[in-house]
Amino acid sequence: MFRRLLPREAGFFDFFEHHSRLSIAVCKELDAIALDPAEMMTRSNRIKEIEHEADDITHKCIDALHRTFITPVDRGDIYQLIRRLDDIVDSIDATASRMTLYAMTEMRPELKQFTEVLVKATIQLDQAVRGLRHMSRESQAIQKSCIAVSDAENEADRILRSSLARLFREETDAVLIIQWKEIFERLEKAVDRCEDVANIVEGVVIEAS
Repeated sequence: MFRRLLPREAGFFDFFEHHSRLSIAVCKELDAIALDPAEMMTRSNRIKEIEHEADDITHKCIDALHRTFITPVDRGDIYQLIRRLDDIVDSIDATASRMTLYAMTEMRPELKQFTEVLVKATIQLDQAVRGLRHMSRESQAIQKSCIAVSDAENEADRILRSSLARLFREETDAVLIIQWKEIFERLEKAVDRCEDVANIVEGVVIEAS
C-alpha cells in the first residue's frame, strides 16, 4: 500500500528522447556552418538556444529523479545518461562559440568531415535512446546503433589524426594552427561524448536482461 502512494516513473524516457533529438539538431546546425560559414552567427545563435533548451530538460529530469521513488531503470543510470547527453550539446555549443570568437571565415575541409560524423553518431544515438522505452524487444537494434556510434568515434579519431597532421604540415600562421587544433580536438571530444552515452545505454540494456 505504501509503495503505491509514492511518486512513480516521471517520463524519464521522454526526457532522454527529447534531449537526443536536440543533440541531432545542434550537430546539424554546426554542419550547416561547415557548409556555409556566412551563416555562422545565425547558426551559432540557434545552437545557443538549443543548448539552453537542453539544459532545461536536464534540470527537469534531475529534479524529477529527486522526487520519484520508483524509476524505470537504475537511478544512477538515469543521472549519468541525461548528464552525458547534455555534454554532447555543451561540446557543440563550445565549439561554435569558439569559432564565432575567432571570427573564422574560411573552413578547413576536415571540419565538414567531423560534422558529418557527428550527425551520423547522434542519429544512431537517438535510435538507441528511443529503443530504451521498449528495451526488452529492441535490445538487438539498440546494440546495432551503439556499435555504429562506436564506429563513428573511431572514424573521428582517424579524422583528428589526419587533420592535425595536415594542419601542422600546411599551415604557416601560428595563430590559426592553435585555433584549428582546439576546434578539431573539441569536435573529437564531442564524438567521444556520444560514445559515452552509447556505453551507458548498453549497460542499461545489459542490466535489464
